[in-house]
Amino acid sequence: MGFKCGIVGLPNVGKSTLFNALTQTAAAEAANYPFCTIEPNVGEVGVPDPRLDKLASIAKSAQIIPTRLTFVDIAGLVRGASKGEGLGNQFLAHIREVDAVAYVLRCFEDPDITHVEGRIDPLGDAEVVETELMLADLESLERRRVPLEKKAKSGEKEAKVQLAVIDKALALLREGKPARLAEVTPEEEPLFKQLQLLTAKPVLYVCNVDEASAATGNEYSRKVEERAKAEGAGCVIISAKIEAELAGLSPEDRQAYLAELGLEEPGLNRLIREGYRLLGLITFFTVGPKEARAWTVPAGTKAPKAAGVIHSDFEKGFIRAETIAYDDFIAYGGEAGARDAGKMRLEGKDYVVQDGDVMHFRFAT
Repeated sequence: MGFKCGIVGLPNVGKSTLFNALTQTAAAEAANYPFCTIEPNVGEVGVPDPRLDKLASIAKSAQIIPTRLTFVDIAGLVRGASKGEGLGNQFLAHIREVDAVAYVLRCFEDPDITHVEGRIDPLGDAEVVETELMLADLESLERRRVPLEKKAKSGEKEAKVQLAVIDKALALLREGKPARLAEVTPEEEPLFKQLQLLTAKPVLYVCNVDEASAATGNEYSRKVEERAKAEGAGCVIISAKIEAELAGLSPEDRQAYLAELGLEEPGLNRLIREGYRLLGLITFFTVGPKEARAWTVPAGTKAPKAAGVIHSDFEKGFIRAETIAYDDFIAYGGEAGARDAGKMRLEGKDYVVQDGDVMHFRFAT
């Protein structure tokens, strides 16, 4: 597992072009008119991690399996989407289960590509998108609140707790604030997550800039970066046009093209890294002659729970985890060398997995 990212934005901001490039498919038709994406598109990409290739090379693994990132792209939202304007509102349900929401914002000028509101204002675009998501959440909660209130009045304890959580989110939404600002207790957290509110999810601002601004950003993207910093949101600068061109190149030509543009890596890599940072995710590895594989877990995950990501039986019957730090695995030429050097550790149920750990789980059936 990696993480699931919903892509939202106004029409003609480069959303579908970016989706196509990131997933290297033509699943979403990109065209210069609103609502060209009329079905939600779902695409998966392997998460690039140079460490995985090095581990596989040392272990002579027959197969390399990266962790996966899923993108869910929906039709462009417009002002009034929550009231039925445009098409985006029909597909908001498709991003209720994502881990984070990427707001693609137009940070470029191009007279040949019309803006649905006739202006270039990425912060204004972000406000429109967020308002529509808040209105969708508001409608969803108000609809759910009515039957819960009846149950709570009849003395049902669980309904009272659920109602209290819903009211915390509703209070914010009615003030025009996103649900992610709600202060919920650890006990309320699972119930809050079950609500699957669009504005409760972490936000990643994706500034779609022109080619000349891909390496340094521009005046538009700098305003977005300031907003992201103030909110504690993620922010990444990408040129969808460049990403689309990269998608059609060989690995060698891709590197040459990036160097020519003054870029060290594709925007996809930066987007994934920012997403991992925003969500507090880390990667551990399992390595052997059959395959070298990457796995994603939240930072702070203990060994049994990490084992459960591979298979639920591993968590249930967990005994111990044979663990080698990535740097030690590389430095000592693999598992045997690391073990001989005393760098393999036997970790128990309380061990907190670290980014880059190479792990082999022992479990009872």
